[in-house]
Amino acid sequence: MSKRINKKPISKDTSKQKTNKLYSLSDNPFEFSTSEEAAVYTDKKPFSIYYDNPEHSVRLLKGDCIEILNQARENSVDMIFADPPYFLSNGGITCHAGKMVSVNKGKWDKSKGVIENHKFTLEWLKACQRVLKPNGTIWVSGTTHIIYSIGFAMQELGFKILNDIIWYKRNAPPNLSCRYFTHSTEIVLWAAKNEKSKHYYDYQLMKKMNRGKQMRNVWEISAPFSEEKK
Repeated sequence: MSKRINKKPISKDTSKQKTNKLYSLSDNPFEFSTSEEAAVYTDKKPFSIYYDNPEHSVRLLKGDCIEILNQARENSVDMIFADPPYFLSNGGITCHAGKMVSVNKGKWDKSKGVIENHKFTLEWLKACQRVLKPNGTIWVSGTTHIIYSIGFAMQELGFKILNDIIWYKRNAPPNLSCRYFTHSTEIVLWAAKNEKSKHYYDYQLMKKMNRGKQMRNVWEISAPFSEEKK
């Protein structure tokens, strides 16, 4: 899930019916089966293909995440990684590549207040929960600005929270105001669809990756190299 979420209302003449649809976009057909009771889009497609790399089986769809998820089949997804808006665009400043820059990323990242932000979190998490398979899991990253709302929303919807992962950033940018501790972590919540889910966890692989010791929930992940950002 991308942070670039642009919510748009569904047209008033949207109807509901049982259907399967095939959208052909720019000579690149993408088979997308809708759920039986999903809304049928009459005047626009719910997404466009932003990036397509068949060689590596990578395809990125651009559109409203909730509208797209509502078109997907129920109980069809093994795992979801969600990187939602952090609602950090408040006119402040931060440090990037040694320079002072604005924190503003766009309208999609501006806070609408605690209540409205939480409503949005509930909405997209509910859409994710519907498409997850019975034993499916979801990973959601966030900072202190949203992660507690996400955790509470998961509990409200009946997810089973499995772990909280502390993502440690060794080379985190400094705090320019010098009035707070430097933000050097993010939290990633790992949760199963519900309490009855039997989630998959490869214990032996995790132990092997951690030099023969049990994998802990504090992970140091370096920033991507410049060639990885291209």
